[in-house]
Amino acid sequence: MFRIGVDLGGTKIAAALVDENDIIKDRLTAATLPERGNDAVSAEIASLAKRLCEKNGIKNTAEDVFLGIAAPGAINSDTGCIERAHNLMMESYPIVDKVRGYTGIKHIAIENDANAAALGEAVAGAAKGTACSVLITLGTGVGGGLVIDGKVFSGFNHTGGEFGHMVIQVNGRPCNCGRRGCWEAYSSATALVARTKEAMAADPGSEMHKVAQELGKVNGKVAFIASRRGDKSGTQVVDEYVTYLACGLVNVINLLQPEVLSLGGGISNEGDGLMIPLQKKIDEEVFIRGIGRSTDIRIAKLGNDAGLIGAAHLI
Repeated sequence: MFRIGVDLGGTKIAAALVDENDIIKDRLTAATLPERGNDAVSAEIASLAKRLCEKNGIKNTAEDVFLGIAAPGAINSDTGCIERAHNLMMESYPIVDKVRGYTGIKHIAIENDANAAALGEAVAGAAKGTACSVLITLGTGVGGGLVIDGKVFSGFNHTGGEFGHMVIQVNGRPCNCGRRGCWEAYSSATALVARTKEAMAADPGSEMHKVAQELGKVNGKVAFIASRRGDKSGTQVVDEYVTYLACGLVNVINLLQPEVLSLGGGISNEGDGLMIPLQKKIDEEVFIRGIGRSTDIRIAKLGNDAGLIGAAHLI
């Protein structure tokens, strides 16, 4: 049996042939161009899958190929529909049936991209070998996914796992979802950049200005670099960020008690500068402490390949 994972994004479609050891053996990419229409995007996915099969000598695609699609937005994995994905311009779109029609592949499944990435980390990444794990991604927003007994758990309506939209500060910062005080408004890379800019404006002499000039922009690295150089304002930004991040992670741990909680996204690349103070705060605040086993906090291993490998394991 051959497994193909597809990561459908707003700008790019990636497709990969994944072997029995969860190693990507071959991959192809194409532009999404959602403005050309939903069916054209489905046809592009089909084209990538067929080209992978042809390149790798896979003949009986109908029966011998498992194809999984990771896509953004609200996904109904039971019906194979993208219920709503603004960046893809899709609503109530039966993408699984469409791709099946274009390829002849019988075994096709779809899942939300964050959930697929969580599955990828569970089967081949930081949480490999565990029964219950959570992936939290720190990017434009705070995304995540929950895997229980080797399967994605997303609730009865397939929209569970929106960890970024639990409130950690009542009437706090506004969030894009329309609420106030969501974890995402404090712990996303977007929130960190906004807070960094605020601190820079308040302290014209901060080392963060020099760092931003060196990098050519203000991004999630600026405060961390300035902090390592001994900058007081940078250290304050980092401490505040870690405090809010730990608050949300403790809530996730208290609720779910996963064996492993993996952190992905650009901010996780800060390594010990993030993980050491973060672990200290979590150890101080988590409900179950000093009694038996505790959740292991790890850096996600698979990067952008997590969604591809997870998608390949949806069936």
